[in-house]
Amino acid sequence: MKNENLPAIILFAATTASKNFNFSKDHDTIRVKDLKTSVNFYENILGLKQIYNGGLGDHIKWFQLNNKVQLHLVESDTEIVKNKGFHSAFNTENLSEFMDFLKDKNIPFENGKGEKDTVTNRPDGIRQIYFQDPDGYWIEVNDNKLN
Repeated sequence: MKNENLPAIILFAATTASKNFNFSKDHDTIRVKDLKTSVNFYENILGLKQIYNGGLGDHIKWFQLNNKVQLHLVESDTEIVKNKGFHSAFNTENLSEFMDFLKDKNIPFENGKGEKDTVTNRPDGIRQIYFQDPDGYWIEVNDNKLN
């Protein structure tokens, strides 16, 4: 059976798919085993500001970055597989000072290849490091000044 409307359907789908919806980042959610430990880490290591969690209960905490993007922590026993290829990325104007801060707090960091206490120097000039939060989630911090 031939569908005479197929070209119109394809054109509508292509037009709809290419429409600019002007997305911006709202939040990420991660599951954590010990909410108190994770709250301490995100407040005192990354300096994120805790905000009201919308009345969702004591097992959920929300944080907000300077650009209004949020991170939501949900206490859960669910095991999540973690690897460096799936990470959150933050930027700072003070990467060297942040690396010194991590060393002072005995938080190990590495470059993309896993070499300890050193940065990845990307071809575009951005320097980046990786480290893990208390639940093993990978975090990248870079000195990208575009944001």
